Amino acid sequence: MVTRPYAPATAVWHTDSSLVPAPASLMALRAIQVPPVGGDTCWASMYAAYDALSQPLRDMIDGLTAVHSAYKTIPLMEGANYGDLKVEMRNVHPVVRVHPETGRKALFVNELWTEKIEELDHRESNHVLALLFEHIKNPAFMVRWHWRPHDLAFWDNRCLQHYAVNDYSDERVMQKSLLTGDRPFGPR
Repeated sequence: MVTRPYAPATAVWHTDSSLVPAPASLMALRAIQVPPVGGDTCWASMYAAYDALSQPLRDMIDGLTAVHSAYKTIPLMEGANYGDLKVEMRNVHPVVRVHPETGRKALFVNELWTEKIEELDHRESNHVLALLFEHIKNPAFMVRWHWRPHDLAFWDNRCLQHYAVNDYSDERVMQKSLLTGDRPFGPR
């Protein structure tokens, strides 16, 4: 059970657990207590985000890999307990993930966990990631859900990102479950 007021780490577009070797495949979130105003969650399709990129950019990122780590995230947590999360946790995953069931390509970088693109120098990596992070925020890729008590959302963590809208002050209590996934693989 997740019982805490807003944490800055949740108000960033992200894929849950992308810093571990085999990120969660499926996620469920159930609203136990919701604030009277605000507290929505948004989801964005990383299939749509990838498909909307120009072909030259898709060609470039198809073979790249990125480091996912906790180093940017831990300072955002303001003392919240996130289990075994350690600053030294890091894994390398493809920038473009091929879904193991559909075979479709999806962007697999996110502002919360993605630290850098391995094959690029620091400056290039920062610019490409900034472009992709901004691209992911396009409203054409997303849906917004206004929670009511006992609502249940279930999503494929391999091809969606989510964002908790920080527009509430009362406590929100959510129950989260996940299904372990597999190691992401890319198109090349």
